[in-house]
Amino acid sequence: MRIGMMADIYKTHVSGVTNSLTLCKHWLEKMGHEVFVFTFGDDEVFETEKNVILTSGLQVVDTGFYLNLRYNKVARHLLYSMDIAHVHHPFVSGSLAMRYCVPRNIPIVFTNHSRYDLITQAYLPILPESISEAAFKAYLSPFYRACDLIIVPSQSMCKVLADQFGISSPVEIIPNGVDLTPYRTGNQPIDRTIFGFSTNNVISTYVGRLSPEKNLSLLIRAFYGVAMTYDHVRLLIVGDGPDRENLEAQVKHMNIDNKVHFTGMVEYKGIPAYLAACDIFVTPSISETFGLSTIEAMAAGLPVLGVDAPGSRDIIEDGITGLTTPDDVAVFTAKLILLSTDHGLRIKMGKQALLLSKKYDIQTTTGTLLQHYERLVEEASLRKKGARYKVNRWFDKLQ
Repeated sequence: MRIGMMADIYKTHVSGVTNSLTLCKHWLEKMGHEVFVFTFGDDEVFETEKNVILTSGLQVVDTGFYLNLRYNKVARHLLYSMDIAHVHHPFVSGSLAMRYCVPRNIPIVFTNHSRYDLITQAYLPILPESISEAAFKAYLSPFYRACDLIIVPSQSMCKVLADQFGISSPVEIIPNGVDLTPYRTGNQPIDRTIFGFSTNNVISTYVGRLSPEKNLSLLIRAFYGVAMTYDHVRLLIVGDGPDRENLEAQVKHMNIDNKVHFTGMVEYKGIPAYLAACDIFVTPSISETFGLSTIEAMAAGLPVLGVDAPGSRDIIEDGITGLTTPDDVAVFTAKLILLSTDHGLRIKMGKQALLLSKKYDIQTTTGTLLQHYERLVEEASLRKKGARYKVNRWFDKLQ
């Protein structure tokens, strides 16, 4: 099968979406399928990876994004030869899928990776909420209708889409898969002393993008409450992003910079060693659809503290693999104190987290995804016998 993965950005920007796409591509190729990634960027970034089909674009400052509203001729004609298109970003890639794939009866699968409504609110605060929400729905509604299958990683996200859009397209729940092997092989922990931490410290860690929608200000305020009472606690923030400067300023203003360390960007392959050096995983985000980093932390045997929101509530079993709290700094602080001071509870929950993580193994989730691909391709083969499809193919050859 020839599978076209369509993404606005790929590997020039590190995120859960790009990590998920990379893993999925790798495992589908191991199963014998041809997988092509259609994206935008600079040839030099991808010269070592096969089947990454680039269209040049206008570089957006230093974000890693390259903006273009069409694919080049080579990319278009290769996309037309795909058996199925899998869209990972709804805006540019979504519009191109509607433009290029729908007329040619190429089935479109879309994975809803993010809470796009909350991201819009975070990055367009100057617009009244009613306007940004209306514009958001005006674009996404027809895109969702154009999809042959919408994939969400959790039951909570299925409900969000139903409540916001009343979606009529088929929706399937398939968790984002994780290659759990690197987290289970007795990784040598990174040396805590390079952060200024000791073996006696209890370290909570966040791993991910440092951006407004991740709600990290709540985490820092909660940690401040813990650190003022308990001297043995530490916080390790792994990652980078547009909110890093603000967060570092917040930590310095609170005078806890000796207990909080920002690592900056860390290569994905290095994350298991960082998790192995920590005791608790914390995720205050309310914008996730599914927390890949949460699964990775669980596979490393860490208990998880998260806000009770889509992306956490579907993964964390409250009181068993970790704790969930409302989006409230006082409650989050109290739960962080509990995990930071109860060694037995951390060990017990960490063991349960490790057991639960197994159901998110990438081999299992990729196999499920492939079954849906095969069904949609079979259905599309019947539609391709029609006159409209044959006319479009004739015009493609003329271009």
